[in-house]
Amino acid sequence: MALIFRWLIRLATALVFLCVAAISLAYYFAARSLPDYNAQTDVAGISATVEIVRDNANVPHIFAANDNDAFFALGYAHAQDRLWQMTMLRRTVQGRLSELFGTRTVEIDKVMRRYDLYNLSVASVAAQDAQTLDALTAYSAGVNAWLAEVNSGARGRGAPEMWLFSHPVSPWQPADSIAIMKLMALQLSPHLENEVLRARTSLLIDPDRLADIMPDDPTSGIAALPAYAALVPDVAPNSTGTRMAADPLSPFHPPELAGASNAWAANETRSATGSTLLANDPHLGLTAPTIWYLARLELETGGVIGATIPGMPIVLSGRGDSLGWGITAAYVDDVDILIEEVNPDDPTQYRSPDGWAPFRSRDSIINIKDAPAITLRLRWTANGPVMPGTQFNLGTITPPGHVTAIAWSALSDRDTSISAAMGIMRARTVNAAIRAGETFIAPALNLTLADRNRIAMKTIGALPARNANHQSQGRFPSFGYLPENRWQGRFPYAENPIFLNPEGGIIGNTNNKTVDRDFPHHLSFLWGDTQRINRWRLLMQAREVHTRDSFIEAQQDTVSFTARTLSALMGADLWFTGDAAPEGTPARKRQIALDLLSAWNGEMNEHLPEPLIYAAWVRAVQQRLIRDELGPLAAEFTHVDPVFIERVFRDIDGASIWCDVIQSAPVETCTDIARQALDDAIIWVTENHGAAIEAVRWGDAHVATHDHPVLGKTPLLHWFVNIQQSTSGGDNTLQRGKTSGVGPAPFQNVHAAGYRGVYDFADPDSSVFVTSTGQSGHPLSRYYDNLGELWRRGEYIPMSLDPALARAAAVGVTVLTPAP
Repeated sequence: MALIFRWLIRLATALVFLCVAAISLAYYFAARSLPDYNAQTDVAGISATVEIVRDNANVPHIFAANDNDAFFALGYAHAQDRLWQMTMLRRTVQGRLSELFGTRTVEIDKVMRRYDLYNLSVASVAAQDAQTLDALTAYSAGVNAWLAEVNSGARGRGAPEMWLFSHPVSPWQPADSIAIMKLMALQLSPHLENEVLRARTSLLIDPDRLADIMPDDPTSGIAALPAYAALVPDVAPNSTGTRMAADPLSPFHPPELAGASNAWAANETRSATGSTLLANDPHLGLTAPTIWYLARLELETGGVIGATIPGMPIVLSGRGDSLGWGITAAYVDDVDILIEEVNPDDPTQYRSPDGWAPFRSRDSIINIKDAPAITLRLRWTANGPVMPGTQFNLGTITPPGHVTAIAWSALSDRDTSISAAMGIMRARTVNAAIRAGETFIAPALNLTLADRNRIAMKTIGALPARNANHQSQGRFPSFGYLPENRWQGRFPYAENPIFLNPEGGIIGNTNNKTVDRDFPHHLSFLWGDTQRINRWRLLMQAREVHTRDSFIEAQQDTVSFTARTLSALMGADLWFTGDAAPEGTPARKRQIALDLLSAWNGEMNEHLPEPLIYAAWVRAVQQRLIRDELGPLAAEFTHVDPVFIERVFRDIDGASIWCDVIQSAPVETCTDIARQALDDAIIWVTENHGAAIEAVRWGDAHVATHDHPVLGKTPLLHWFVNIQQSTSGGDNTLQRGKTSGVGPAPFQNVHAAGYRGVYDFADPDSSVFVTSTGQSGHPLSRYYDNLGELWRRGEYIPMSLDPALARAAAVGVTVLTPAP
């Protein structure tokens, strides 16, 4: 027995030793890719010495003799910190994820190949102006200089993920940066999926009720349109369908998680500082690391500092010494679905206005890890690429003998958006930035501007010119062979909305409707916000003048205008009614919940129970209202539409009919639905967050999930690569934390402001900014999540162009010298 015990001890010791050795070895190899920020390196591609000074938050401040050397250094810094992220963005837009991830990503690659964004980007290189092409070339050379160091064998393959997904990394080139801009356009457009859902819904319900469940902005004067079945006959109602798998690697998101942002500015008449103010916080899906990367460039036109996206040599939101700029998704309807009739006698042809025309086609091979390659037949019509019915649920709205083609402004082989963005970054006045935006194509953005004296907001991006007789006004799929349904180019830039130094002294956008124009000169019927704008207007008008700190307060505001409105409507007949109920009974819990909500001001604070009770309640209300009419399709409505709920409970245009359950004999009232839904919500909250509803916390459900797209679900590793934080805010607060809406944790915060900046031109160096994670994409770096806790607490770091401040307590200075 003693001998066995001794051998067990030896075996256990050996196993522990082997585990420690394996972990040490893994750490060693992973840590090899951590860059040394204090280094002097000879590189080919620069004309003079360049300094990359990394301040105490690891924000690179780049000082160079000329612009091209500065862009070279930005590419070098991006690659040092975010090489894996950059290669993944490029692979995504190329449709080459399956080479690394196998069959998991084949459907993503198929869609990306059909859009052909990468080849369009290659063709667009020739369309850039000379200055931008020089910048793209220099930036690519900087990225490749770091790749050369990695390939020399001293940098651990450039990123720890490369050890797990080993594959050669091809040199960076200008087309890659253009392609990432197109990928951004894809992520910001909700219109395709919305058109499909609108068509599917209209096939199931009374056309008069479509305006309830998928309402226009309440300020809209647009008349109701005919049902989809009247436009495209022979399509059977279909309440079932499949969403593309919610893979973290996918760039495709449901319409509810399309781009969202806030931006506002005050001129000197509404500023206490004597000059202008500007705030911007663009919202995208949360990831680890965040998509945003802070950087400062010293250019020949002056210093610029702000938020970049690794892979592109531009500051997308930031400031110089005399101009600040911010971006919000404009929600321009720049996508149409065209139903193309296939020649029954020759499937290589489709109907055009002039008769049968051949599809333009070619084959594309998708290589798949651990599986045979597949050959994809790509087809285009004059309207755009053809998508199969299996993708985006297009088959549910396509009649037999037809296919669907996608018209989209980003499908341009002369895309000069990156040249326009470069011009905006170099501009020094509001007017110069507006002029630079003329060549911007996609994604459509609202560009908010402030120089030292004036403010403006201009929509940049191509506005499709539709025929006034378009059958569906772009809201439903329509027949592509009818001339009236085809695009007629785009409207001139002068027609893009502009607000220049308004009399009120303040401009802003929360993805709300900006102009009310009749079709076809409208921008969109679908807007990203009908709610946050109300709270913003109140905060802006509550003060005669504003300061940097009041703009910060507005960015951090967590009071929900929506919650204040809807909780009062849903509880109108429930407050303080009913007999006393014994402790622990459903009636007693309902009374406790109503008592809490009755005294609540709508603040979506992470430490309070009321936001969780409200969120679960209104979600249950919507499900009870729609599931009998829509059946399985109700699952597609993952987020509460406040306008729909308000229409029902105010009985606008007879919308209270939704409260009656059509399959039951009794006639249910909206009070019945509200009470039953509150009971549903209480059951869900107590089962998932504790029996004492007065003690639950919104922050326990509203957890910001900055997950690593590749390793975030890997056992053990997810503890090291994911960043999760309890957060305040919600779907409709200015400090927006959009919830997932699906799965066992529907209130997780998955889409928020990955970047926040506030710029004060009375004292520009007092401007501040922050991102949601950190500068590094390396999980072993202390800069992987160093900004995350500041972001969670609503704090910022200085946004200064003062070289002395950058050098003070710098964490490293990288000196690049021209190779002999």
